[in-house]
Amino acid sequence: MTHSDDDTPLDPAEMLALLERQKRQVTLSYVRPVAWLYFVWGFAWLLGFVLLWLARVVDWLPLGVAGTAFGVLLIASIVTSAIVGTRIGRGVQGASNFQGAVYGISWSLSGAAFAAVGMGLIHNGLSPELASLYFPSAYALMAGIMYLAGAALWGERSQLVLGVLLLVVGSISPFFGSPANNLVMAVGGGGGFLVGGLYFVLFMRRGQRGGA
Repeated sequence: MTHSDDDTPLDPAEMLALLERQKRQVTLSYVRPVAWLYFVWGFAWLLGFVLLWLARVVDWLPLGVAGTAFGVLLIASIVTSAIVGTRIGRGVQGASNFQGAVYGISWSLSGAAFAAVGMGLIHNGLSPELASLYFPSAYALMAGIMYLAGAALWGERSQLVLGVLLLVVGSISPFFGSPANNLVMAVGGGGGFLVGGLYFVLFMRRGQRGGA
């Protein structure tokens, strides 16, 4: 009895290569949205914090305009993170799907919580000078914690590095005072996001070449 080629079992080397290709495709499907997240946050932080810094050192940019622009960029980043976070685990049934949904929702909930704390502090007498130190650091700490959580959930080391970086930047920026803290956030936070995004782009290109 003869067997067709389709019925011929793969040898161990071919099976291993097939498994590696499938694993690479799953990894790339996860990495692709994360790269977009890094670029979104990097652009928002770099532009937003530079605008806040400029509003304090030049006369032609009102602080209200810079603050509004920063708020819009921040809200857009949080909403994007929530949407992308819920889609990371989509298509994977069970615990992974639940983890992705909770992770995505946590961005919006955490952002609202830190904003509420800031509003409460202002209501109780927090000066605009101190508020300009609180809000940048608060959102850096929030993002840092979220990326540490992402690293724990998906075993992604780059998120661990970025999370630690954001915690450090958020913790030290108030010591520079205002408006210099905004430059620290723009370079350290925004720059860190953009470097992370470039890393993922290079990672995806290597993965695609490897899967060819």
